[in-house]
Amino acid sequence: MLPIGRIPPLVAALLTGGLLSVVQWKVSPPMLLAERFIPGSGWAEVVLLSVYAALVCRAMLDPTRQPKWRRWTWRLFSAVFYGQLLLGLAGIEKCLMTGKLHLPVPALIAAGPAYRGGGFFMLGLFLTTVILVGPAWCSHLCYLGAWDDVAASRVKVPRALPRWVRLGKVAFALAVLFAAFLMGVAGVEGTFAAVAGGTFGIAGIAIMVLVSARTGAMVHCLFWCPIGLLATWLGRVSPFRLVVESSCTRCTLCFRACRYDALAPEDLERGRPAASCTLCGDCIRSCRHDSIRYRFAGLSGPRARTLFIVLVASLHALFLGLARI
Repeated sequence: MLPIGRIPPLVAALLTGGLLSVVQWKVSPPMLLAERFIPGSGWAEVVLLSVYAALVCRAMLDPTRQPKWRRWTWRLFSAVFYGQLLLGLAGIEKCLMTGKLHLPVPALIAAGPAYRGGGFFMLGLFLTTVILVGPAWCSHLCYLGAWDDVAASRVKVPRALPRWVRLGKVAFALAVLFAAFLMGVAGVEGTFAAVAGGTFGIAGIAIMVLVSARTGAMVHCLFWCPIGLLATWLGRVSPFRLVVESSCTRCTLCFRACRYDALAPEDLERGRPAASCTLCGDCIRSCRHDSIRYRFAGLSGPRARTLFIVLVASLHALFLGLARI
């Protein structure tokens, strides 16, 4: 009989391999990069990514290793994503999704359809991940968010953000999406809209460098990017939650681990992180009393966490193989 500890990585591998096999078998033109260069080699990529999903799952099941592996795998995905974009721009068009260039700015996942009134593929993909793993898109799967994490990680202990940030980001996100909608209604040319989107993305990077790197909080993801707000709001449809048990002593060590401004004294009193929580799980390692746990419907903390890790490891491997501009 297979040892219990090996079952979750096996499930992650089978889930990844099964979904990628459907893509390799049914989708044309090929989605897997290896298949685009060498016909038939896509199956080898399916196997490699499945094994990779199992390895990531196994490593992240250890709470002491989860924060480090989350960051490593997240940054790897971002590097692969933007690396393929650079190769595509350099003339290797097989590294692009369709050969048509789109701005690699997460905000445009929602702002783009608001402007065009169509083009919902990326928005649909985003919503699918939100249904599966809630707001974990923002801490595991966003191709730009890893940059904000790198910037914020320069400060060992994040500073508490002003309370107005939690409300101000709502108004700012709505303003961004409404502005995109008005541009579409007014018939603003695509070139100007692209420049506006690119400027928004560059301004976001400036916020990472100038604000996130000084506060230790991921201000770009928390405030500037409207997708962050959509992920945390719409992520409530997912049954996954982080909860603070009654055994919490209010030692505040978890505050030092959270870069999403989701843990404050009032959040501990309420028994759950703030709405900006992305289920990253970094706070679990910091808790000396095992008082912060994942919850999924009727599953206990360890089982809920295992299910979450299996799903997020599989999604990471899928995105690594399929996500490109």
